[in-house]
Amino acid sequence: QVQLVESGGGLVQPGGSLRLSCAASVSVFNIYDMAWYRQAPGQQRELVARITRGGSTNYADSVKGRFTISRDNAKKTVYLQMNSLKPEDTAVYYCNAAILRVTTPFDYWGQGTQVTVSS
Repeated sequence: QVQLVESGGGLVQPGGSLRLSCAASVSVFNIYDMAWYRQAPGQQRELVARITRGGSTNYADSVKGRFTISRDNAKKTVYLQMNSLKPEDTAVYYCNAAILRVTTPFDYWGQGTQVTVSS
């Protein structure tokens, strides 16, 4: 079983920055692809950024150039550095760990952390 605990959310003014962290309780961390998703009220959950176990990254168009995903395998933690935040970035942010076991995909989720961008 994988447990993910997010932290770092909060209230920030437009143009500000936040760094989210997601600590994983697993025996081996570097076999998982990690990602951040977000869900705003009344909207579907959407992918924000992903980093594979090999270190490749991809981002939603809406956050490219502003957000950076990274991972520290020794600390079993994934980060999301968010700069130049906009009100439309307001959402609950969820950490995700994904792995393919043989041919079956498994997804694990954290409880979410609220990010509010407002003046």
